[in-house]
Amino acid sequence: MDLEARLVTVDHVWSGRWLGPHVVRASDAGIHLLGAPDAASGGLPHLRGTLLSPFTDSHVHLGLVDPVALGPGGIGRVLDLGWDPDEASLWPEHGRLDDAWPEAQVAGGLLCPPGGYPSRAGWAPSTASVEVADAADAHREVRRMRDLGASVVKVTLNSDVGPVFGDAVLHAIVEAAADVQLLTIAHVQGVGQARRALDAGLLRFAHAPFSEVLTDDLVDVAADGTWISTLDIHGRGRRGPTHEIAVANLTRFRAAGGHVLYGTDLGNGELPVGVNERELRALERCGLGLDALLHALGSDDSLDAGHDGRHWSRRATWIPSAPPTGELDEGRAAAWLAEATVLTVDTLVAAAAD
Repeated sequence: MDLEARLVTVDHVWSGRWLGPHVVRASDAGIHLLGAPDAASGGLPHLRGTLLSPFTDSHVHLGLVDPVALGPGGIGRVLDLGWDPDEASLWPEHGRLDDAWPEAQVAGGLLCPPGGYPSRAGWAPSTASVEVADAADAHREVRRMRDLGASVVKVTLNSDVGPVFGDAVLHAIVEAAADVQLLTIAHVQGVGQARRALDAGLLRFAHAPFSEVLTDDLVDVAADGTWISTLDIHGRGRRGPTHEIAVANLTRFRAAGGHVLYGTDLGNGELPVGVNERELRALERCGLGLDALLHALGSDDSLDAGHDGRHWSRRATWIPSAPPTGELDEGRAAAWLAEATVLTVDTLVAAAAD
């Protein structure tokens, strides 16, 4: 297909902000935004609806789901937060070579103390639990995750189901990750563990804290960081105690200036494979409107250094209607976003030709 046939116009574009009608080029290099249409654009194929930078689920476990099902459900990028590190190391390459897969970044294994979570949880292979007993283990295992292609380090602090790291080993993990320039994301569960994580300098949480209502001083410290939402895992649409605690904490965290990312913990029980409307509705309860939800559905800027908003790799998210405007009823933004699907270079051109 020649270059001219790969130019299309689209009604609405979101790439970190609303850009209005646009000319889009789809090529072997990826999907690029070229600018507003002009008189010469009138004869180009047209894609109705809204084209958006790829929606990201920032907390998944690809080993527990069918990755190919994510694209039809609107998710074009994922951050896998824990699996067998040798198996997970293959997933970023799958995403680069196979358009049916999402673009993937991985943590590799979950760093835990001997006998700590998730070594006895049963939801993941035993090799997903990377046991760290001391500072030497911390530096060795963090470097091993890095060498296997990890973009982040996942550390567990779950006192509800087993032992947790002492302060010395926890600080050693943070230091080891910084040495190899990897971000550290903490699974925080159990009373007091959020404070321990923040005291160790861990500002990225894999879940909005749900074990206790955080004090104001902790929320103020945490607001310099990033929380991945995962609100719907608490009851799958039912508002039980842990759900309400997580919503209360996330509401205050965001109000204090914290950065919120959409994530579902996909693979954790019966969750939709794709955009989870219930997760988005819960985020609306935390005060996120449509634009804030779109920012949450973006990937972590700190993992995408140099991303300029114009080059979206080979995937974009598409919703075949205009964005809702004005004062939105509760759930309207979430329902619209849940209509999303993923277009690749080839399917974008085909959809515009229909």
